[in-house]
Amino acid sequence: MARIALVSERFDEEEPLDAYSRAVIEAAERVSPSVAAVEVLRGGRPRGSGSAVAITPDGFLLTSAHVVAGGDRVRATFDDGRTLGAEIRGRDPLSDLAVLRTHDGELAAADLGDASRLRVGQLVVAIGNPHGFGGSVTAGVVSALGRSLPTRAGATMRVVDDVIQTDAALNPGNSGGALCDSRGRVVGINTAVAGIGLGLAVPVNTVTREIVASLMRDGRVRRAYLGIAGGPRPLPPRVARELDVRDGIEIVEVVEGSPAAAAGLRPGDIVFGVGGDRVTGTRDIQRKMLADAIGKQTSIELVRDGTAFTVEAVPRELVFAE
Repeated sequence: MARIALVSERFDEEEPLDAYSRAVIEAAERVSPSVAAVEVLRGGRPRGSGSAVAITPDGFLLTSAHVVAGGDRVRATFDDGRTLGAEIRGRDPLSDLAVLRTHDGELAAADLGDASRLRVGQLVVAIGNPHGFGGSVTAGVVSALGRSLPTRAGATMRVVDDVIQTDAALNPGNSGGALCDSRGRVVGINTAVAGIGLGLAVPVNTVTREIVASLMRDGRVRRAYLGIAGGPRPLPPRVARELDVRDGIEIVEVVEGSPAAAAGLRPGDIVFGVGGDRVTGTRDIQRKMLADAIGKQTSIELVRDGTAFTVEAVPRELVFAE
């Protein structure tokens, strides 16, 4: 009887591992044919390497912008042994996303998921090309959600919101590869190693889908800008009570010749509304500065010297030199 109980106990202990293994295997088998090891070229010479994910059957691949920085062509090698030439269709350093295009053959496109549905502790699988070992698979969990990733393009800085943190092992070369859920849906593009056991991935969500669509269609992403810098600050108590608004953004700098300067904004102003929406941090303004805001009058609600009023600004297109 003791022997039978021991065998039963061992079976129960192994069963969760079997379920975990099946989930990882199924996700890897589904996504691996879509993931390529990429060699970045400039003038025909190697410049770097990373990973990419096929997202359409007719030749579009998604990768990290920093992977293809400084390159003009890419060679993508898939699990089936095919090596295809690809052009860099467009890259957006401010989201760390880039789109490649090959005309050399049909691709096994991955299914894109929705990172907004992820939960902390959920199983995720990373597939990429770490240290040049193509088709490598690691697994872990979502360690945290809502992280921020600072990015830069020339003098322009921006923050990527809702970044996924995972303990799935990521190493150099994994960047641009797929982070997928247990059903094989790509929920993120691996982008950075934040430390031992800490990897970051740009989420696949409504915002990044729009960025990818712009890169596929136009080869670039259009953004608006106002030309202010600042930080959070509470509104004066009396004004806060009258407006029923507690916090805003105190302007510390207005860029000379910018739309904000033309609208009369000044350092010391506390902005609490943009385009009819409340703002309490610079990222709230960043989210409002989309392509459809370019050239359109936008209301700016602010407090100056204890008085609340509204001005109109016309955001211009953000142009940066990398």
